[in-house]
Amino acid sequence: MRHRLKDVAERAGVSVKTVSNVVNGYPHVRPDTRAKVEEAIAALKYRPNLSARNLRRGRTGIIALAVPKLGLPYFAELARHVVDAAAKHEWTVLIDQTNGSPEQERMVALGIRDHLIDGVIFSPLALTAADLATGSQRAPMVLLGERVHHGPADHVAIDNVAAARDMTAHLIALGRRRIAAIGVQHTEEGVTARLRLAGYTAALTAAGIPVDERLLVPASAWHRTEGAAGMRALLAAGARPDAVFCFNDTLALGALRALHEAGLRVPDDVAVAGFDGIEDGRFSVPTLTTIAPDKERLAQIAVDLLAARLSGPDGAPPQERLVDYQLRRGESA
Repeated sequence: MRHRLKDVAERAGVSVKTVSNVVNGYPHVRPDTRAKVEEAIAALKYRPNLSARNLRRGRTGIIALAVPKLGLPYFAELARHVVDAAAKHEWTVLIDQTNGSPEQERMVALGIRDHLIDGVIFSPLALTAADLATGSQRAPMVLLGERVHHGPADHVAIDNVAAARDMTAHLIALGRRRIAAIGVQHTEEGVTARLRLAGYTAALTAAGIPVDERLLVPASAWHRTEGAAGMRALLAAGARPDAVFCFNDTLALGALRALHEAGLRVPDDVAVAGFDGIEDGRFSVPTLTTIAPDKERLAQIAVDLLAARLSGPDGAPPQERLVDYQLRRGESA
């Protein structure tokens, strides 16, 4: 049996309005009265009707998280942190996979569907700042990733150039000089890849090491198969690196497999580094050296920014927030 406010009020000996004030955090309730109501709530295991509460507030209690690929562990782990952060606001999270499709991303930018969500946390690949600024945006939005900076909405990201520079400098400090890069992309959507390539190049230049184009390996998708294929192509071409910086961890896991098949030792023959700090990298053999963004913090900031937009005044300028990262040493480099 589900108890109602009236049941709590009768047990506590107060009015329904007083119970409502306690449940909704109204500050002007006498301490002894609040204690009686809270005791009654605990005894009856009363749970507020969130649907009714949200209806009164003109809210659904649902937010959306839209990411390109849930098959990439980084986005799956990020989604878990967003769900945890949203739970503190008693929000349900609707998760959408866009595949980087312009049509799907436009639907996200317009609020998924009318009256379905209160706001959206969105990692776009295809849309630009101009695309997001046009049309009628129906729900508050927080942007993730590198595709759109200084756009029409709050934005949370990490410094990809600095992180990639730090990882490449780490490999150089190990005495490696022929450092390959797997994951290069020159498409319009490949903003993250270009930033990580810029950091890689900056570290080599600072160390006086020329960039060898033969060591730059493209990957249209950042999956394990592309990492393995890229590593095999490097070895087949005779462009034997002594280290490889993969632009995400799944590429690195694929590269590890290809090196194992070729009979090469990691890190003795070839050091391997990744990016994203996914859980799988802690259990690979050898464990993966990686750039680990603070995904929990990133999710918390994104949810907090969305909450501020939902409760605050309209018209506040968009915020740009950077999240820290760590260079996490594993056994691979």
